Amino acid sequence: MANDLNRYNGFLGNLGSWMNDDFFKDFGKNMFSKLPVKSDMKTDIKETKEAYQVKIDMPGFDKKNIHVNYDDDTLSIVGSRDSFSDESNKDGNVVYSERSYGQFARQYHLPDVDRDKVAAKYDNGVLSLNLPKLEEVEDSSTHIEID
Repeated sequence: MANDLNRYNGFLGNLGSWMNDDFFKDFGKNMFSKLPVKSDMKTDIKETKEAYQVKIDMPGFDKKNIHVNYDDDTLSIVGSRDSFSDESNKDGNVVYSERSYGQFARQYHLPDVDRDKVAAKYDNGVLSLNLPKLEEVEDSSTHIEID
């Protein structure tokens, strides 16, 4: 039994060193680096009784390339980023790049927003929005007794 356990532990140790080999170091990163990543626009939404406060990380965007729309209880953000020049090696090839460019979009369901009072600001790569809620209308219903 002890011999079997030692062989098993030895196998696991060898497997671990094999998996840490430089060949596999960036295997997953390289394999999936071309897939679209939802995390390009990290978002925080805070809801109070009066409003929604939304903050979206959008570094590298030009303000003129960010479009904000609110329709049918949905806040839509679309931003585009042009290609960029990057450092390249002596042959002119890009050595490594994790930055992405193109069009990015997110939508958020935020009901009952007063469209006329929405405010947006873009500063230091963060889009901040204040979306006041519609003021509640007093209940104008009347209870009717049934005879």
